[in-house]
Amino acid sequence: MTAKATFQELMQRVRNRDQDAAAELVRRYESHVRRAVRFQLVDPRLRRIFDSVDVCQSVLATFFQRAAAGQYQLEHADQLVHLLVRMACNKVADQARKQRALRRDVARVKHAECVADEQPGREREPGDQLAQRELVARFRERLSEEEWRLVSDRADGRGWAEIAEEVGGTPEGLRKRLARAVERVERQLNLGESSHD
Repeated sequence: MTAKATFQELMQRVRNRDQDAAAELVRRYESHVRRAVRFQLVDPRLRRIFDSVDVCQSVLATFFQRAAAGQYQLEHADQLVHLLVRMACNKVADQARKQRALRRDVARVKHAECVADEQPGREREPGDQLAQRELVARFRERLSEEEWRLVSDRADGRGWAEIAEEVGGTPEGLRKRLARAVERVERQLNLGESSHD
């Protein structure tokens, strides 16, 4: 039996959810995936969060699920290795994007707290500073993830048209959505009442 025929037989067994075939595929090809992941994990912050084993398990789980659904028609082992490596690289890139977004969100909250602490003129009392920070945190808690993303994108200086192109919808619709969200939170926090009446 040729190597190609043996590979295709293995793939057919994987598509049929044969556990022994799945274990054989992992035994043969896991090292390729882990090597590719290690090459991609150049950022030490990402290496602290997850390692090549985590990504490899995620890649193989996705592969087995899709293979069982008949998504892949692979003729030889090189195609499989290429597919698994590409999936691994995509997963690492996706995780890196998520971590950057998370750090950006945390940085924005910290920035908002710092801005809240700054006031021209007299030195602000520590109690006032703490109250301002708490207000920023309470405001953030009442926004959905999508609404906070709009706030974050606008804080980055992105225009409504650019944001709409990325997340969908119209620039005006997104602008109104954020305005309604801010009004809603202001009502919830009783910020709409004038403090100098």
